[in-house]
Amino acid sequence: MSDALTPGHIAALFTRASGEYAFARWGRPIVPVVFGLDDATLPVLKGAIEAIVTLADHKMAETDPELGANTMVFFLRDWDELRAVPGLDRMIPDLGLLLDRLIAAEANQYRIFRFDPNGGIKAAFVFVRMDDHLSEVSAETIALSQAVQLILLWSDRAFTDRAPLAVLPDGRTVLRPEIGTLIRVAYDPVLPVVAADPSHALRLYARLTRPT
Repeated sequence: MSDALTPGHIAALFTRASGEYAFARWGRPIVPVVFGLDDATLPVLKGAIEAIVTLADHKMAETDPELGANTMVFFLRDWDELRAVPGLDRMIPDLGLLLDRLIAAEANQYRIFRFDPNGGIKAAFVFVRMDDHLSEVSAETIALSQAVQLILLWSDRAFTDRAPLAVLPDGRTVLRPEIGTLIRVAYDPVLPVVAADPSHALRLYARLTRPT
């Protein structure tokens, strides 16, 4: 894939493995709470979320009037740790079965979204298991990657071939410019909060290529 996104590339980023086009963005301000990070690393994650929210021209808030916190991010060493989190099984139905699947797949991350009646994202649960691979990745890279992946409902295979981040010659990890621009235009107020028709990708593309 070249750096310039085509309509086909954009459609693929929101087309699930089952074939459905499924786009959604947040319909309310994001209120994150983070578990499992030390005091030194916590500001890195919250800073990355704030940076991506600002890029999208979206909002953060101190509290969600319905949920309190609507973005829960868990960092852990073993998936079984989640079985002991009080009340998590009430928020995530069939939690035990999900954890069994994640263990069997040796997964190191997983995201669950909840939606409001209009289809916009109203809550997200983000789980990151710090396995040997992720333990070698910088906190800044992990934080930025997770922030990017929670700002939109991406396809379940959106970044399997190419990550949303790039490494500069000086070693810094940054958001790929075309992905950053796509996030920004995805939050254009003229566009719908949710879309199930692949023609939506054409509308995104039109805004990507529109002269500024």
